[in-house]
Amino acid sequence: MKSSIRARNVDFFYGKSQALYDVSLDFQHCKVTALIGPSGCGKSTFLRCLNRMNDLIPGARVQGRIELDGQDVNARDTDVVSLRRRVGMVFQKPNPFPKSIFENVAYGLRINGMKSETEIAGRVEASLCRAAILEEVKDRLHSSALGLSGGQQQRLCIARALAVEPDVLLMDEPASALDPIATQKIEEGVHELKSQLTIIIVTHNMQQAARVSDHTAFFYMGRLIEDDATDVMFTRPRLKQTEDYITGRFG
Repeated sequence: MKSSIRARNVDFFYGKSQALYDVSLDFQHCKVTALIGPSGCGKSTFLRCLNRMNDLIPGARVQGRIELDGQDVNARDTDVVSLRRRVGMVFQKPNPFPKSIFENVAYGLRINGMKSETEIAGRVEASLCRAAILEEVKDRLHSSALGLSGGQQQRLCIARALAVEPDVLLMDEPASALDPIATQKIEEGVHELKSQLTIIIVTHNMQQAARVSDHTAFFYMGRLIEDDATDVMFTRPRLKQTEDYITGRFG
């Protein structure tokens, strides 16, 4: 199913402290959008608004509207578990469960009520394949996921998110803790996945944003400063502030 996600006039507060100001942004179906900006600019906070991960923070509140297929994700009757199944998330640091590789990927399927072991096994294998890690782990699916390298753990976490077949995948600096070879594998995986789902990625790495994304949004001090097609943003941004950040004059 095609899924569209968009934000309209989003403000976000940690208690009395405002972290986002009037952010409006559309995310294109089956495209990669990179959120860039200096540390503390609000990009990760905004990313977490999209599947209500900020609900877990005491005193956090959001104003404005975030829509998934036209439905307000912050409406009182929204099923947050269902929302997070449709809008999956991969975090900055790999966070595999202390279970086998197989059970890490199967976990969400079991929680969602899938009973057939044959169907679970097929979905696990397909998800590991989509996350570009199957060939490396197929002979040790029942070994602990904690024995994998950092890059493999992160791709396992991507497979775990993909297993429940989300419409949107949020990635919060998924390669920041990884070496260049592992980073390349993550980026290649993103490129392969975007034909199947919408991806929104937070990154500090300008080269990474330029390599993996179709659209780029620049945040600064809680505000969306500029967004456009990535090739436009990186070659002829409208604003000098955007150009200064992308070329490394600040940030």
